[in-house]
Amino acid sequence: METKMTDTVSTVDSLAFEKPTVEDGADMWELVKNSTLDLNSSYKYIMMCEFFAKTCVVAKEKGELVGFVTAFIPPEKRDTVFVWQVGVDSSQRGKGLASRLLNELVERTACEDVKYLEATVTPSNEPSQALFKKLARTHNTNCEVSECFAEDLFPGEGHEAELTFRIGPFDK
Repeated sequence: METKMTDTVSTVDSLAFEKPTVEDGADMWELVKNSTLDLNSSYKYIMMCEFFAKTCVVAKEKGELVGFVTAFIPPEKRDTVFVWQVGVDSSQRGKGLASRLLNELVERTACEDVKYLEATVTPSNEPSQALFKKLARTHNTNCEVSECFAEDLFPGEGHEAELTFRIGPFDK
């Protein structure tokens, strides 16, 4: 496996891992629209690329977006990066891309002071739960799970509770 690194792009095999640009926002939205993930507004993806590019990662194969992670460092928790969403194109599923995206995020310069990664996951989302538990194992650290948002907080019917997965501390 060949790896090449620069300040903003790392290339592994045929995949380039980059900081997103606002032009990537529409492709992120399209990827989610064509998946089972919760679709946010197109504005959300463009906004994440503009204001949180240092803590977001896109994966491209031959210039085409095939995966992404959107994340930010909460002002109240400067030692934590919060992962909002991980998206992987169906052509890349089962290849470990989601794990590679999270590892790329944790290794970013913007995350040099980050000791923890947090994300919320519904109880029925077993693939995401496995992803975050694997991240903890890969980094030989803890994965603590606690309730974040109870089901009754969500309007209407059909939204499960959200559990917080807290991975860390990372040894950097």
